[in-house]
Amino acid sequence: MSRQELHDGHRAVSGGLARAAIFGVNDGIVSNVSLILGFAGSGADSSVVLLAGLAGAVAGAISMAAGEWISISAQNELIEREVAIEWHELHRNAKAETAELASMYEGHGISPETARAAAEDVMAQPETALVVHAREEMGIDPSDPPSAFKAAAVSLLCFAFGALLPVIPWLGDASGFAPAAISVVIGVVAAAIVGAALGVFAERSIPKSVIRQVAIVLVACSITYAIGEMVGTT
Repeated sequence: MSRQELHDGHRAVSGGLARAAIFGVNDGIVSNVSLILGFAGSGADSSVVLLAGLAGAVAGAISMAAGEWISISAQNELIEREVAIEWHELHRNAKAETAELASMYEGHGISPETARAAAEDVMAQPETALVVHAREEMGIDPSDPPSAFKAAAVSLLCFAFGALLPVIPWLGDASGFAPAAISVVIGVVAAAIVGAALGVFAERSIPKSVIRQVAIVLVACSITYAIGEMVGTT
């Protein structure tokens, strides 16, 4: 049984997939419902609003996925470089690295003698020493880097899902203010669900989390709708 299974009071929060999913859905909702309201406020034909919504969903999903891919790939490349440097130092300056690790253990409250013995035990196994030094010095686990592909795929799908929700009222023979109002309602409900999920996951106040997410959507929609009315269409 693993250490994590023995102590199940914590959840895995360091992975990037949950963050990519939440940000993807939330960004899709906020960006596309406000885009749709901007076009609706300008008095554009419903077919134009529909086109804008679909284009915004596709372009935004690709942009979100590309951003996640580039960000995590660059992060992993930097980690690989730093780990390679650390690996070199462990072999070239083993004595200094042992003293450094012992000093870190002392900083955690371990006695000097015990810290020194623990550091020597760790340094006796180069692969283990590399992982320990990377965690202690850089706060990373070189044996388990995040997947840029998975994060990009999750971001793309979640953004597209959130962005397409407010487009639904504009499908078919939509006209007048009704589809715009329905888009806002869908955006508000979806944002409330995201806020509630965040509140449950983080074990924070669910009402506060919901109000925060809904407020973001309403402010964004109000601003873009006002801009659409001011600019108008010709």
